[in-house]
Amino acid sequence: MATRANLPTSMIPLEQLTQDAPSRIDSAATIAELDAIEAETVGKRSPVNEARRGLGAIEDPAERGATGKAINDIANELADLISAKRVVLEAGAMERLLQADKVDVTLRGRVPQRGTHHIIQQTMDEIVDIFVGLGYQMVEGPEAETDFYNFTALNFHETHPSRLESDTLYLDYGDVDENILLRTHTSPMQARHMEKHEPPVYIVVPGKVFRSDAIDATHLPVFHQIEGLAVDDNITFADLKGTLEEFARQFFGRGTKVKFIPHYFPFTEPSAEMHAYTQGKWIELLGCGMVNPAVFEHVGYDPAALSGFAFGMGAERMAMVRHGITDLRTMIDPDVRTLEQYR
Repeated sequence: MATRANLPTSMIPLEQLTQDAPSRIDSAATIAELDAIEAETVGKRSPVNEARRGLGAIEDPAERGATGKAINDIANELADLISAKRVVLEAGAMERLLQADKVDVTLRGRVPQRGTHHIIQQTMDEIVDIFVGLGYQMVEGPEAETDFYNFTALNFHETHPSRLESDTLYLDYGDVDENILLRTHTSPMQARHMEKHEPPVYIVVPGKVFRSDAIDATHLPVFHQIEGLAVDDNITFADLKGTLEEFARQFFGRGTKVKFIPHYFPFTEPSAEMHAYTQGKWIELLGCGMVNPAVFEHVGYDPAALSGFAFGMGAERMAMVRHGITDLRTMIDPDVRTLEQYR
């Protein structure tokens, strides 16, 4: 560093700077602290700049030249010290940043929470898959249905109690000639499909249905059904039993036993309920029967040349039987803790 011997008396503050500045620069812990020291030592208002501005007061050209060189030497040496320290501090800051941002590639990654379909959708998908595997085609129909397809085409008498507003939800559908309602079952697709397709027919129809029921442990105003229809030459009740027995064994297990109990449905004759032995008891699963000839007549099929069977089941009921659920309201509980039990 330049010493007192190199500087005029007016420039003595620089000697003190050359003694103090190196240790201050070396002790700087951060880049911000170093920037402050740089401004104080070689900045615009530093002693170095003050000394440079005083050069004009020196009359002797030789002395002015020697003093200017001494000032520049001090400024350059301080700048070199600051630059070297800056390199050290920047390297340290980068190392700390890398340490804080490092990733251990041997650790297990973040696994997102696995989603799933709702239990009702799971049940419907599995039932449809079973029947598709048996050769059926899945079809869907409208949820807003006409009185004809929902009741008349399925052989419901005009005085049948299910036509009453106490049981069925009718819609204000503008100026139309017949009543429009929210379908009470997925069976209307039997008539709709047969009207547009020649036999043979093998379809399964999943979907949402609506009834004017209060919510309780066994009833919902909105629930889901899966309807099935088979129409071909020489189909018998034995074909119906064999198909539904195979379905029950695939859905509940190969050892599942079933039985058929006579029942009544307007659109099948003869009709039955199928029960399965599960959880130590016989439980009703679904309704079924041979297609009533009146249904064939409504859609233009020849009842003398064709035969068929139909069946219908509730998706919620099938899920309840399989999982041992006793309250239907569980199916509409939005609590994720409830839904996660049926992944």
